[in-house]
Amino acid sequence: MGSIRAALRRGATAGLVGTAVMTVSQAVESKITGRPPSTVPGQVGVTLLGGDKADSTRVRALNPWVHWGHGIAMGALRGVLGQRVAGSAAATGMHFAGLWSGDVLLYQALGVAPPPWEWTPQELSTDIGHKGLYALVTGATYDALDRRAERRSGSAQQARGGQPDVDTGAVVHER
Repeated sequence: MGSIRAALRRGATAGLVGTAVMTVSQAVESKITGRPPSTVPGQVGVTLLGGDKADSTRVRALNPWVHWGHGIAMGALRGVLGQRVAGSAAATGMHFAGLWSGDVLLYQALGVAPPPWEWTPQELSTDIGHKGLYALVTGATYDALDRRAERRSGSAQQARGGQPDVDTGAVVHER
């Protein structure tokens, strides 16, 4: 498992990968459906900086920065969940639930979007689908990075004289 710092690093990296996959998914979906690209991240950024979310120049300028920064930061959260919550599926489920509900609350609080029960079924399914994909990819990437780190740690400990436990893979040092 390692330290919280390592979990944050692996989570941020996983969030970067999850954001990249979600961004491609959004671009493909927009092309198929004709939906214009979302400017919600830019509107959130402008509003948080005290600006007017109707300022399309500032919204466009901030949009990719907020989109990628949010995805990477939420990946770091997945890293902490991965270390503190028993089971990958539970951590990924909690990550998605916290991400989606937190975004919805933030959008409402800033006046960027109405509550989800006022969204069209298409808007709701699109948002849940893209964020669900992000959570799954981020979780799978975090788990892969965590397993890799554990293998490296076990190999290093084994090289220093420990033997892996047959059942758990944990390194046991004989005295």
